[in-house]
Amino acid sequence: MEPGDREAWTQLWKAYLAFYETVLPDEIYASTWSRLLDPTEPTWGALALQDGKPVGLVHWIYHRHNWTIADTCYLQDLFVAPEGRGQGFGSALIDHVAADATAKGSSRVYWLTHESNATARALYDKVAQRSGFIQYRRNLPTS
Repeated sequence: MEPGDREAWTQLWKAYLAFYETVLPDEIYASTWSRLLDPTEPTWGALALQDGKPVGLVHWIYHRHNWTIADTCYLQDLFVAPEGRGQGFGSALIDHVAADATAKGSSRVYWLTHESNATARALYDKVAQRSGFIQYRRNLPTS
């Protein structure tokens, strides 16, 4: 991503978050955008373009994992706008992350989706294996 992509990225990320019925404060958008442009951060992002117009986004993060020596890649956010769906953009964004992770020596790429997201799960079942793990989350107080 480039600094000039901010408006397109914001529109796509807001649409992604709306899909999950989530709204974030403006400071989260600013922080995430800053991280995506900072080469010292383990956070990365890319846009999918259709005829020069952004129609999809992906964010990924590298982190250590106690079961491997190599870093692991977490594909955190993946979204394709309705006008780009069914045209291979989701698969291409996953492949883009996998290629970057391979180039950086990661041992795997993994991601989560909501159990009700049948459309995305149909794609994911074609390009990856389900781990069988169930995620649990405990929110913590922030200062």
